[in-house]
Amino acid sequence: MAPLRKSCFPCHSSAEYCAARQRDTGSLQASCISGAMSMQRRLCAAAAVLIAIGAISPAAAPPAQPVLRLDGNVKTPMRYDANAVRQMPPMHVDVVYGSTRGTVKASFAGALLWSLIAGAGGIADAGHGVEVRHAIRITAGDGYVVVLSAGEIAPDVGGKQALIAYERDGKPLDSLWLVMPGDRSDARYVHDVTSITVE
Repeated sequence: MAPLRKSCFPCHSSAEYCAARQRDTGSLQASCISGAMSMQRRLCAAAAVLIAIGAISPAAAPPAQPVLRLDGNVKTPMRYDANAVRQMPPMHVDVVYGSTRGTVKASFAGALLWSLIAGAGGIADAGHGVEVRHAIRITAGDGYVVVLSAGEIAPDVGGKQALIAYERDGKPLDSLWLVMPGDRSDARYVHDVTSITVE
């Protein structure tokens, strides 16, 4: 806005000129303050809309890992996820078995099922040959059940390397699997193991 000059008011006194100038300057300041407040309100409203539609949101938490429960006739019931199984001595096996889709060839990494039982303190019973008196029930998330003899996988008895796998062909599995090397069919291969119970 152009400054007010005294020559614009030939019929007014200097006092009236000064009063007019003050009124004009005050109006300009009030307009600037009002404009700034209006802009702030618009920015707040825009931010609220972005949050509402999800454009601004906190980082999503990583998905929880599947967990299996190991209980029954063991000294200390345990819960294991893939990270916990990875801390155990690793085993790698190459398997070939039949399925409804034909012959399957795969490489698995995991830990021995017997290592998980040992991590739970072992079988609670004492005495010679305790392993051959117990069974191990493995249950999947869909209710599928496989029962093994504890003696079959005990290192000092049958010594079969039943595996709780967390990796297949170099890629992480989305759940823990029971893998039975040497089996000719996939009947005792269990996807998504959710519980292991020593009976």
